[in-house]
Amino acid sequence: MTTQYSEFSRPVKTAIVGYGFSAKTFHIPFLQTLQNFSLSAISSRQAETVKRDCPEVIHFSSAKEMLCDSDAELVIITAPNDVHFSLAKLALENNKHVVVEKPFVTEIAEGEALIALANEKNLTLSVYQNRRWDGDFLSVDKLIKENRLGKVKVFESHFDRFRPKVQPRWRETANVGGGILFDLGPHLIDQALQLFGLPEAITATCRAMRENSENIDFFHLTLHYPDKIVLLQANLFCSGPNIRFRVQGDVGSYEKMGLDPQESRLKTGLIPDRASWADEDEAEYGFVYDAEQSHRVKTERGGYQLYYQELAEAIRNGGQAPVTAEQALQGIRLILLAIESNEKSKTIKVSD
Repeated sequence: MTTQYSEFSRPVKTAIVGYGFSAKTFHIPFLQTLQNFSLSAISSRQAETVKRDCPEVIHFSSAKEMLCDSDAELVIITAPNDVHFSLAKLALENNKHVVVEKPFVTEIAEGEALIALANEKNLTLSVYQNRRWDGDFLSVDKLIKENRLGKVKVFESHFDRFRPKVQPRWRETANVGGGILFDLGPHLIDQALQLFGLPEAITATCRAMRENSENIDFFHLTLHYPDKIVLLQANLFCSGPNIRFRVQGDVGSYEKMGLDPQESRLKTGLIPDRASWADEDEAEYGFVYDAEQSHRVKTERGGYQLYYQELAEAIRNGGQAPVTAEQALQGIRLILLAIESNEKSKTIKVSD
């Protein structure tokens, strides 16, 4: 069923902190193509680049100045992970709705403080978990809900890449919130929580495996449920075809290779101005297997624009954000428990 979204007479005036890969790839294309948003301001040290690429927006040299002086209703924070809390707090204090790039925060107390502040001011606080709108994940969700695989017993989800050398990027070198557990972990964990809820316990292996690596660049998480095992992995040494999902039930299995195409298409500059932009090519469809046969299963239509359409509804009509801060904080809890599990070499219970 297709959800119908309202078009509002007054677009949500939006500002972005940062003008790096995340802002240019995952946010600005949607703000520029959806009628319910208008991009009004960007804070970045790349003044000339911003003015060249987005001459219609106001440029601020500092995030603090923009958060305090801009008339934007919504602020999107794409700055490094270690300043998510301070910038989101300042934005909320200045009565602005906030979207924070994943990971939400790096400490539980920070997330709780932001949630309390947003509730006090009746503002929308959301986290950009865009991969809830990956077509392959939506396919997995549909197969499970339709009982096509029976009762799921083993769920395996990968985000593997081939990046064997450390790059001088803050995501790889930051002391706080750096490494792929904070970068890719939120995606895999959030999807698992959407499907199955909180696990009873977690067992984790987290390693810095590349030469000169100072942060986690490999993780394997086992989430323990009463009736199933969930395995989540990110590996930077995978140079061959990458498994994305392997879901095994007592009726059948589903296997999907490769990554959802939306990121790669956005990186090439494709304009997401029609729903079909996110459709996966037939050659990339996954397979369902049972005891006797296998067949391709068309990948569901994804679309990261759906996050923003739901966000506009939440801001204008006061509904629930497409990804709530409370949901995102559950994922941060599991990341921190995974670190504890690895350090203690033991399974850690997940309390409600």
